[in-house]
Amino acid sequence: MTNAETDTDATAASTIAGADGTPALTIRVALAEDNLLVREGVAQLLAGQRDIEVVALCDDLDSLLDVVEERRPDVVVTDIRMPPTHSDEGIRLAALLRESHPEVGVVVLSNYAEAGFARALLESGCEGRAYLLKERVHSRTQLVSAIHTVAAGSWVMDPMIVEPLVSARSRSERSPLAELTAREREVLAEIAEGKSNAAIAESLVLSKRAVEKHINSIFLKLNLSDVEDVSKRVKATLMFLADEDASPG
Repeated sequence: MTNAETDTDATAASTIAGADGTPALTIRVALAEDNLLVREGVAQLLAGQRDIEVVALCDDLDSLLDVVEERRPDVVVTDIRMPPTHSDEGIRLAALLRESHPEVGVVVLSNYAEAGFARALLESGCEGRAYLLKERVHSRTQLVSAIHTVAAGSWVMDPMIVEPLVSARSRSERSPLAELTAREREVLAEIAEGKSNAAIAESLVLSKRAVEKHINSIFLKLNLSDVEDVSKRVKATLMFLADEDASPG
C-alpha cells in the first residue's frame, strides 16, 4: 500500500523538444512532503518547467522508496522530516539511495538551518545532493537550479547554512580554518555552497587564476594538498561543516 500519487502514463516520453526543435532531456522528479499545501505548492512551482516532469507525489518515506523502485526518477525532492518518525527521513533517504540508486539525485528541503543535518547529508558523498531551506526557495528559479545541479551530479548547499559556520569556525583557534585569510574563508564558503571556480570568480569579482591560487592555499593549510583518493572539495567542505575540534585527518 503506497501513499504516493503517480502519473497515469507509465510510458511517458523521456525527452521533450528544446527551443530549437531538437530533443532535450526531461528530468523526472519525485516529490515527498507530508504537508499537503507545501507539497502542492512545490508541485505547482515545477509544473511550468518544460524540462522537468513530476512523476510522483508522496507523503512519507516508505511510499517514496516504493516510487523510486517503480518510477525510477532522476531526482527526488524531499522534506527532511516526514512520517513515519518525523525526524531525519530525508537524510536517511539520501544515504539509502547512495547505496541502492546512486544515480538518483536528492534535493532536501528543510525548515532547519542546522549544520548537523547538512553534514549528515554529505557524509555518504556530496555528488548529486542539495540542502535548501524552504524559506529560501521563493521562486521556481532556485529550486529548478538545484534540481538541474544534482541531476548533473554536482551539489548545492544553502548559503544560510554556510555563512554562520564561516564566522563560528574562524573564531576558534583550535580549528584549522583559523589559519585561513579572510579572502580564503570567503572562497571556502563559496566552495561549501557547491560553486564552481568560475562561479566563485564571478561572485567574489576575482579572476579564475586568483580563485585557483586561493583554493590551492586553502588545501595546503588544511593538509589536503596530497589527498588523491577523495574529492578535495568534498573533504574541505566536510571539514568546514565539522565540529570545531575536528582535525584535518
